[in-house]
Amino acid sequence: MRDELIARRSVLFGGALVAGATLAGAGFVGGVAFGRSVPAVPELRELREPVSAERAWAALSAGNRRWMAGRARHPHQDLSRRRYVATSQHPYAVVLSCIDSRVPPEVVFDVGVGDLLVVRTAAHTLDPLVLGAVEYGPQELGVPLVVVLGHQRCGAVTAAAHAIRDRVTLHGDLQRIVEALRGAYTPDVERMIAAHIHATVTKLRPLLPHVLGARYDLDSGRVSRLV
Repeated sequence: MRDELIARRSVLFGGALVAGATLAGAGFVGGVAFGRSVPAVPELRELREPVSAERAWAALSAGNRRWMAGRARHPHQDLSRRRYVATSQHPYAVVLSCIDSRVPPEVVFDVGVGDLLVVRTAAHTLDPLVLGAVEYGPQELGVPLVVVLGHQRCGAVTAAAHAIRDRVTLHGDLQRIVEALRGAYTPDVERMIAAHIHATVTKLRPLLPHVLGARYDLDSGRVSRLV
């Protein structure tokens, strides 16, 4: 099993970026249908039984609607919650997102302590260590859903697009970010952001059961599912 996983990772990091638009059109994520009309779900309580990927996404969407409307509840952020999760955790989603200070997943989804596992890199770029961090939730904790969260006016994507367009090399390890984004390059930064979200989801799906891609709008606060 370990050899098979290593082989799949070699394909993952050695292959070209491929968009997953056809899956988005069908409304399926990792074999599970994510209906756009799933009823809103209140914030999930501490989970003692398996929760579906659909229910997890519905809870995140409900929280995002509260954030958009200025009615955030800030759930699971008090002393009793801290004590409750001190000895165990049951998060219901992994969010792979950008490091941008304007897009904290716990805030934009209006959740609290113990609800999410969050992995953040510049423009949610992947390498083997990041992939291991993302895999930890589903494989070790039974987390049902992975969300790849890109965002409007991403600075890392903008810098990479300009570097690729102008054929310049960024200083130090910043160039690694450029190379990670090169396969999604288009002169239109917003289209490049969407392409990179699709590509990241496509990379993760062979290894993880339920992955979707979404985009955060800095102006409205809305999280929209793309794939």
